[in-house]
Formats: sequence, C-alpha cells, structure tokens
Amino acid sequence: MTEIKIFCAECGRIEPHEILSQMRGTRVRCTACGTVRVESPKKERPPLKVKAIVSEEKASRVCSIELAPDEACAIGDHHVATCGDEYIAVEISGIERGLQRARKARARDITTLWTRKIEQVAVRVSVHDGKKTTPVLIDVPGEEPFVVGEVYKKGNKKFRLAIIRLRNGDALRNTGQKALARTIKRIFAYLL
Repeated sequence: MTEIKIFCAECGRIEPHEILSQMRGTRVRCTACGTVRVESPKKERPPLKVKAIVSEEKASRVCSIELAPDEACAIGDHHVATCGDEYIAVEISGIERGLQRARKARARDITTLWTRKIEQVAVRVSVHDGKKTTPVLIDVPGEEPFVVGEVYKKGNKKFRLAIIRLRNGDALRNTGQKALARTIKRIFAYLL
C-alpha cells in the first residue's frame, strides 16, 4: 500500500491518503475519514525564456535565461544565459519590470534582465609608480581570488595590491583580505 500526504477537504487538514489506482487521475482514500476522491495531476507550467542582455567587456548581446514562472529573481543572482548555441554564466545586475527597474521580481513579471558575464572577467588595475598612474587590464576566470598585499605580474609590470574596490561599494585595504575577480570593480596597486 502506497501512501501520500495531501490536503483532505473533509478533515480540513493534510492527512495520509492511500493510493487506490492511477489512471487519468490518482484515486485516493483518506486514512483518517475514509473519503475517496480522484486527485487530478497538477500540470507543470513550462519554463519562461526571459530576455537577458549579457554584457561582456567591450560588447553586449541579447540572450535568454530560462526561469520557472513563479521563480523569484534578484540582483546579484547567478544564472546561465543561452546565447544561440553558447551557454554563459552571468550575474544579474539589473531587472526591468515593465517600464520600472526593480531589485527583485518574479519571472512572469520580468521584461528584461541586465546581466554581466562572470566566468571570464577583465579586472582593472590602476598601477601607481610615484609620479603617474597606469591602467592595466587582467583577463582571469571569475572565481580567481585577488589578495591585498600580494605581488602580481602583468607583462613587464610587477605590482603589489594596496586596495581592492568591490562592485558593492566596499573597499578592502588590510593585508590578506581577498575578493573574487567577478566581485571586483577596480584594484589600486603600486609598482615594484
């Protein structure tokens, strides 16, 4: 005998029900009151393809993200965008709900998701040599950690990280503090 716990209208609460048969619907009997009824199968709604603008370093393109209609989506969430035959890991940076911007929304209410690619990112480093500041761009995987106080090398430049400014506005200044490349807005360093 197979049992499932479902709501019983006679008892007014969730009770164990014995499954009697499964044809077009599932015929069940409440073990508490003995009421027999047919439970119709719940139809699963197909996922929605939500329009997603994927921002890469120098360009943006229109892709889509599959979400369940009632799935909540918020800024900072990570998803996989489908761009033709390519799948890209992205982070949501903006949500449009009609003509308004939102920090969080259900998939069925979303008009467009604004995202940025996070699997391979370009980290901007401002390297100061005492007189001038030179911009350096480092291409790394999004999960690559950067640590304040450590020495890095790009081309013929060798520099020590002094400050890591994060996308959320925070700044890491203490030696040993670290952040993942995908969370970094800019790094300030001095030339060695």
